[in-house]
Amino acid sequence: MSGQSTTPVDSQDEEPASALETARRQLDNAAAHVDIDPNIVERLKHPAQVHEVTIPLERDDGTLEAFTGYRAQHDSVRGPYKGGLRFHPEVSRDECVGLSMWMTWKCAVMDLPFGGAKGGVVANPKALSDDEVERLTRRFAQEIRPVVGPTKDIPAPDMGTDAQTMSWFMDAYSMQEGETVPGVVTGKPPVVGGSHGREEAPGRSVALVTREVCDYYGLGLDGTTIAVQGYGSVGANAAELLDEWGASVVAVSDVNGAAYDPDGLDIGSIPAHSERPEAVTEVADNVIPNDELLGLDVDVLIPAAVGNAITADNVDDVDADIVVEGANGPTTAVADRRLAERDIPVVPDILANAGGVTVSYFEWLQDINRRSWSPERVNEELETEMLAAFDRVQEEVDARDLSWREAAYVVALSRVAAAHEKRGVWP
Repeated sequence: MSGQSTTPVDSQDEEPASALETARRQLDNAAAHVDIDPNIVERLKHPAQVHEVTIPLERDDGTLEAFTGYRAQHDSVRGPYKGGLRFHPEVSRDECVGLSMWMTWKCAVMDLPFGGAKGGVVANPKALSDDEVERLTRRFAQEIRPVVGPTKDIPAPDMGTDAQTMSWFMDAYSMQEGETVPGVVTGKPPVVGGSHGREEAPGRSVALVTREVCDYYGLGLDGTTIAVQGYGSVGANAAELLDEWGASVVAVSDVNGAAYDPDGLDIGSIPAHSERPEAVTEVADNVIPNDELLGLDVDVLIPAAVGNAITADNVDDVDADIVVEGANGPTTAVADRRLAERDIPVVPDILANAGGVTVSYFEWLQDINRRSWSPERVNEELETEMLAAFDRVQEEVDARDLSWREAAYVVALSRVAAAHEKRGVWP
């Protein structure tokens, strides 16, 4: 033990006010289980840099509107910064900093040579035309161009952004550099240097981790009942794979409600959001409210929609035996503590949905080497990496009698701290 005074998140009854506060509490909680220099912990509570820019956008009607953009860069001791860019009205500085910290841990738990970053623009892309989104993306790329690059900071898609957004960003950056630089972002279409399997990767990793944790608790997948909150890229891909592997997916949801069948849904008949937005309730034979999905008596609950989905207000309704986090930060601090008190294991997002950043790493490798991988190779390499990470976290669960979240953070923090100790502090 380090001897530093820390207050584990499980001992606190009030919800953190922000993603940043949550991330700092989780850091303190992990540090209590690791022999680590408290000075390193203090350093990791703060981002290395946060860049704020103003993005002037000419709207289609000729008026000018100014948007605010951020890029938070948390830690680069293990390699270039890595993390998504989101276009959302609730993007804020503290949110970006907190999420950049989670990216540091996610890259470290997967043992990837990246540090954590996160960024975005305070904007609602649904209120903008496609042309306006393109102009916004290109100008944002120009504004943060000095601080990104294949060896500096590599953005990726996130909420409100997609492969097309990354293509525009890469093109804008490349035009200013005077050469094509596909490695500046990941999550691009394969035709311009993207990797096969990148869009499906977070959902695939959630499915892989669900399979492994079910096996760990002696469930297996055959007939195991699963409810998936959120039927976007993560939830839909996870549900499809788990269904294919023999699980019984009894409920899936989008913003309008949930399709539910206790005997198992025909997952193949439900269009994913990318195929037909908000179609779950349109094709469902039986619809239940979203809050009822969280309370279904199932073997596994996968919250794959948004952050803060399981809170102090609804956690007592959760009736699943296992929770596997598909979204980023879907379980609040108090909810996490209460689930632990009820012996409901929660596999954290930094492990479960890390397939996205892992295949982003594969894409980065392909870009800098100018060689593409087949979809089969991508999926094989992803499974290898996910199983290695799961096994490493499981070792900590068993050896130290930790929760899955604590164990994942111990693995991640140990690797980041070791790198800081070896590199030292520049005078």
